[in-house]
Amino acid sequence: MVHKSNDREHLVREGLRGGKGIIETDVMYKAEEMMGKATLFNRMVIKPGSSIGPHHHVQDAEIYYVLEGEVTVSDNGTEVVMTAGDAMFTGGGELHMAENRSDKDAVMLAIVIA
Repeated sequence: MVHKSNDREHLVREGLRGGKGIIETDVMYKAEEMMGKATLFNRMVIKPGSSIGPHHHVQDAEIYYVLEGEVTVSDNGTEVVMTAGDAMFTGGGELHMAENRSDKDAVMLAIVIA
């Protein structure tokens, strides 16, 4: 199934998971389109000073993949700066968050797998 870029749902979310600022999200595929294999596949633009608040993944797991810019993540309490090409996997009850502490937009893919 092909989704053209101009056919995607675009969301502007504030305070995502208790974070701060604005996150713009393009829904790449909806959960019902991924045959029960994943529940979220989004391209996210994290504006400067914005964040996705800390959250656990117990019954699922999440992958972050940075496409552009710089994202500071907390991986179970350890902060790491991720740049284009870096990936992060969180599951098994682990806690993570992401924050753009730079002065430019950061772009990443977020995929939640069941």
